[in-house]
Amino acid sequence: MTSRRFRRVAATVAVSLVALLLSLVGPSGAALAAGYPPLPVALDRGFLGNLSAPTLTPGDAGAIVFTVGDPLSTALVGAELTFQVYAFNGFPGNATATVSVAGAPVLSNATSSGGSVGVSVGTLGVGGLFRGSVAVATSSSTPSGAFAVRTALSFASNGTDYRLESRGWFNATVWSEATELPNGSATLNLTVLGVSGVIPETAVVTTTSSYATALAVVLAAAAVFVGIGAYLYFRRGPASTSGAR
Repeated sequence: MTSRRFRRVAATVAVSLVALLLSLVGPSGAALAAGYPPLPVALDRGFLGNLSAPTLTPGDAGAIVFTVGDPLSTALVGAELTFQVYAFNGFPGNATATVSVAGAPVLSNATSSGGSVGVSVGTLGVGGLFRGSVAVATSSSTPSGAFAVRTALSFASNGTDYRLESRGWFNATVWSEATELPNGSATLNLTVLGVSGVIPETAVVTTTSSYATALAVVLAAAAVFVGIGAYLYFRRGPASTSGAR
């Protein structure tokens, strides 16, 4: 496996591994949204796409790239996309923690930098597509591991405010209540989450050559859970009413 291919696989699987561990311990903070109207399930994946984060050697820099689309029948007004580093999964050892890690990656755009940045998308017409990126910088003290980055998209459309958030904004209890029926079947109840929809998140992976073997072992184990997660996602039925789907 080439170095580029290894890093691409590492970045993809690390996101699922971080999500798995956080489902056990729960990320810090609850959802920011409260009472936003739900949107049809079929539209969720049309808002945030082509999301890709870099795999970096400590001290290097890269970028999170993405697209924002408008799958609605009306324009998105005042759209803003937020990225926030919120959790860390260390290699080797799989030590999971909320982010207070020294040397954590710094996100930046044209106007601000830090652990959280917002990207102003502005007004996006029906069927429109916005392409953007957020710079990511690490330092020589950045530890090897996966830094989970949660996302949130806010906008108005036809006079109504909407907000979509990724998994990382919800603690384990709320997420469980919203995604599992009493009989154990998978679902997604946006009324419980208080948001208009759920969008993807990503992770910035940092690694050095000395950790390549340990990282490969961790990712191989995580691949098992990726399959389980994909099965649960794709076996969901079509959307139902009242924000449950």
